[in-house]
Formats: sequence, structure tokens, C-alpha cells
Amino acid sequence: MDARVNENELIKAGSRYLRGTLNESIADELTGALAPADAQLCKFHGFYEQDDRDHRQDRAERYLEPHYDFMLRARLPGGVCTPAQWLAIDGISSTLGNGTIRLTTRQTFQFHGILKRNLKPLIQGINQAMIDSIGGCGDVNRNVLCNPNPVESALHAQVHAWARRISEHLLPRTRAYHEIWLDGEPLDGAESEPLYGETYLPRKFKTAVAVPPHNDVDVYTNDLGFIAIADGDRLSGFNCLAGGGMGTTHGDASTYPRLADTLGFVAPDQVLAVAEAVLTTQRDFGNRISRRHARLKYTIDRMGLDAFKAEVEQRAGLRFAPARPAVFTDQGDRYGWVQGTDGRKHLTLYLENGRVADLPGAPLMTGLRELAHVHQGDFRITPNQNLIVAGVAADQCARIESIARAHGLLAETRTPIRLSAIACVAFPTCPQAMAEAERYFPELLDQIERLAADHGLGDCPIVMRMTGCPNGCARPFVAEVGLVGKGPGRYNLLLGGDGTGLRLNRPYRENLNESEILAVLDGLFRRFAAEREPGERLGDFSLRVGLVASVGRPSVPNPVEVSLGTH
Repeated sequence: MDARVNENELIKAGSRYLRGTLNESIADELTGALAPADAQLCKFHGFYEQDDRDHRQDRAERYLEPHYDFMLRARLPGGVCTPAQWLAIDGISSTLGNGTIRLTTRQTFQFHGILKRNLKPLIQGINQAMIDSIGGCGDVNRNVLCNPNPVESALHAQVHAWARRISEHLLPRTRAYHEIWLDGEPLDGAESEPLYGETYLPRKFKTAVAVPPHNDVDVYTNDLGFIAIADGDRLSGFNCLAGGGMGTTHGDASTYPRLADTLGFVAPDQVLAVAEAVLTTQRDFGNRISRRHARLKYTIDRMGLDAFKAEVEQRAGLRFAPARPAVFTDQGDRYGWVQGTDGRKHLTLYLENGRVADLPGAPLMTGLRELAHVHQGDFRITPNQNLIVAGVAADQCARIESIARAHGLLAETRTPIRLSAIACVAFPTCPQAMAEAERYFPELLDQIERLAADHGLGDCPIVMRMTGCPNGCARPFVAEVGLVGKGPGRYNLLLGGDGTGLRLNRPYRENLNESEILAVLDGLFRRFAAEREPGERLGDFSLRVGLVASVGRPSVPNPVEVSLGTH
């Protein structure tokens, strides 16, 4: 292998298809951590090594190693699980995690606070519930997003089935996960990865499937996207997208958020071939020297869209048809009851920032446990960190709603601003965090809601998102107001998203503390209330009056800066 490649490439190449020395690391009782190479490989098995940053300095002063623990993210295509599976998830969190469950923007759940000795029993526990964490993280295709109401119509059911097929088709084929965690028999003979090869992808790869008019999956922010095109309730095919991604690096203009390009229309029976072709093109042309420039968005900008599209067509053995019209009207969740076509209803619950715990005055975890004991349909995690109680029979609606209301799970009394807001985990566990997000955002929203009410905007929908760093896990770069952590108590403020996930925002002010954020928003809300046009959203207003310039995606930087890919 080229000696110039990133160190992670060498780790993957020598890992024996993701085995590494994980067995030895797990058995080492002298440390709560894994060996450094295994700490990279474990991501492919669905978990990250972390430490409690709230106690890092104190432990260092006492000559103790950091308080290591792990976060595990499950693979749950389209976010669907049964009540029995939810009860298993709940029980595992209480016994082997930190007693909470985190619903993520990747439409799945995470366990936090897992000690090393509990990793294997936890993975075995979720597998007994028919859930796995293969590809939950790592340089492979991640959990496939899909509009979270697949039984709302016959079309949704068809689309969700394709999301599951894509997820299964793009799974790694190594037996390492089964050998290490499920005590499977070691493979006798040669092993290969027909899609990924021995070094897998240069970087993570995200896929989403959207059903217009709801862009709740933010389909254009994914490496690979499919927009369902319908003829009534019949699925005609998909518009295929490629090259979206949120992550940037502060101060590095060669990194940028990007919305996906449209490649064209494909029939349903062409979907898997196209997904494989996009993935393998990224495998072979992606940057393996600079992980900062390794996502598919940079590969496309380096190759040029026409060349990339031609490569995908050649590999898939097809030609894209012209994309068909598709209209999106929103990027959030539809709270309350939604009527399905089969006589059943779906109730969208509100879980602030996706954290499931028993809180003062709102025993959310207990409430969901009670719902799981009586619900006869299934649960669907949304890409906006909420949960849908799906497939509720008419004679069960009153009981389901009563339990949800008694445990603080309904969206009632919350403002549109709060209901549209999402945040990443950030401190104390995320090693990339530069500032608070999940723990701080609710408190900041209290003050933002008061400002909005003061200016007569209390009922105005505004998409606001916060992340603790510029990696963009909560997709802040397509929010009308984005807050991106710059340092402790400091955030960059971005404006100009369109409320549908079809337009990037732009930086407006940098390195603001809380009082500065509130002062800027106070002035913005005052002007918006006085000058907005009928029906105008804040993001559109920000562009119209020139607060920020319109952007579909940033201009391509100097090609020399990102032309380090190896084929």
C-alpha cells in the first residue's frame, strides 16, 4: 500500500477484515480502553471509544487514566422496531449502559456509558432481539434513513422495503462481527469483501430515501440519496442523488458542507446496482490520504460531476433517465396523530434532542416502556430524534394517547421553534465536541422562545439546530438558524436555510457567546417581524434582505488542495 496513505488505511489493511486484536483488547483488564488500532476498528462493529470529559482533568490530576466507556449505535433501517424490541433496548440500557437511550439523527438509537466488560453481553443482547450494530459507524454505509411512516400509505411501504434492501445489500460481508461478539465459528478458508475490499471505504458513507413532500430525512445532505417518484400509490422509481455531506473544519476553506447533485431517474429494479456503483466508485476514487477530504462530496468535485456520473453508469450497466419532478414542503416531523390508509393511525411523540430518560416531571423512559407493553403496532424513530407509535388501531388510540400525555411525551404546549430544533450529543462524551449542544440547547431555546414571543413570532416555525463542532451531525448547515460550536460557550451563527432542506445556509456571525447570540437574534426577530412578506420564512427573509448571500453549495476550492485521492 502507498506509504502516503492515512494511518487508518494501514490499520484497515492489516486488520484481517476488521478483526484486528479486538479479542485481546476486550480481554485486557488493566485498562478501560482498547488498543489504539482497535479503537479505530471497533467503529465498524458499531461502537466508539469515549471518555467522560467532565472528569478528564480531575482523573489526570489523580494520575488515573480517563474514565473510558463506549457508545454503541445500532443498525435499524428506516428506524423501525417492534414493541418487544423496544423493551429489550430499554432493559439493556438499564443494565449495561447508563440508563438512557439516545435517538439519533441517523434514525436509530445509541447506548452510552458502556463499560468495556459490558460490550460483548450488550451486543449479544441486541442480537437476541434481532438487532445488530454492523456498520453503525466506520468507513462503510451507515444506517439507511427512510421517511418514518412506511405504513401511512401503500407507497410508503414499498419505499421502506427498498431502504431495507439497500441496507442489506451494502453491508460488509466479513464474519468478524459474528466471531468476536456472537461466538461464531472462525471462517475456515479465504475471506473477501466483494463490495468494500480489504480497506473498505475512505470515509463514512450515508444513504437516505425520501418520500415527497416530506424531506424529514434531509435527503440532499447524504452521500447517496433516493427520492421516491410515485404514480398514485404505485412506486415508479427514484431520482438518484450523490455527493451530499455536512462536515467541515473550522478555518479550513478546503472543507465545506455540500448538497447532493441529481444523477437522474432509475427504476426500482435498478436501485441496488446504482447504490453499489456509487459506493464502489467512491471506494476506488476517494481520497485515502486526507480523511478531511475523503467524503464522496470531495470525490465528485475533484472528478467532475459528468465524469463521476459516467463512471457510475458504466459500473451499474445503465443510463440515468432525466430526473422527474419532486416537490418538498418541509423537513420536520408531523406531531400528533396522522391517519394511515389502512384505518390505523400513527402518533408522533416529542423527545427533546432524542434523549430518552426519566426526567423530573416527565418520566419519558417509563412512559415508552408502558406504551411498549400495550402497543400492538410498531415504533419508528424519526431522523429528527423523535418516536412514532405507528399502526394504532382505532380502539387503542385513546389509551395510547392517555399514556403518552401522562408521561410528558406529547408535543402539546411546545412552540414550533422547539419542535423543529435538534442538537447533537456533544459534551461530555463526544471526543470531537468543542462546545455544548444537547445539554445546553434547551436552556438557550427558553430564551430564544421568549424573544420570539416578544416580537409576535411565538407561533412562527423556524428550523434551528445546534452542534458542538463543525462535523454537522445534527445537520446544522441546512437549518434556517444554525449554531455550530467553536469553543467552550462559543458558536458560529449561520442563516439562510429554506425550511425544506434544499438550501445551505451561510455564516452570519462568528464566535458568539450566549449574550451575543441573543442580541443578534433579538435584532433579527425584530426586523423579520416588521419587514417580512406574507407567508415568508425566516431563512428566505435572511436572503431577500441581504443578511447572507444565497448558496446552493460553496464554490469548489483550489483543486490542488483536494486532489490527493488514490485509485
